[in-house]
Amino acid sequence: MATRTSSYHRHAVDHFEPQETDDPQAQRRMRGQLEQIDYTAFASNKEVIGAVLGYADSGKFQRMAVAAAMARAQWVKEALALSETVNPRPDQVARLSALRVAYEELAEAYEAMRRMVERGYLPYRAPPGT
Repeated sequence: MATRTSSYHRHAVDHFEPQETDDPQAQRRMRGQLEQIDYTAFASNKEVIGAVLGYADSGKFQRMAVAAAMARAQWVKEALALSETVNPRPDQVARLSALRVAYEELAEAYEAMRRMVERGYLPYRAPPGT
C-alpha cells in the first residue's frame, strides 16, 4: 500500500450556505444562481489563465518537473551538508529554509498547472502522433 503525502495546505473556502427551506421553487432558483456563479468563475479562470499561459504541453510539464526535482535535490544536499555540523549558523539555516521554500513553490506550481489542465482552464497540446 502506498501513501502519498503533500505539504500543500488548502485554504477552506467559506461558501454561503442558505437556510433550509421547504420551498422547492426557492431551492431551484438558488441552485440556478449558484450554477451561474460557478460558471462565471470557470469562464473567468479559463479566459485569464489561457491569456497569461497560452497552453500546456509535455515540454512545459517536463521543465516544471525538472525544476522541482533540482530544487528538491539542492535542498536535501544542503541539509546533508548541514547535518555534518554540530551547530549550524543562522545564515546556513536561512539558506536551507530558502531552498525548501523554492522546492515547495515549484512543486506547487507544477500541481497548479496540472489542476488548470484538469479543470479545463488551460488547454493541453498533446505531442504530435499521440
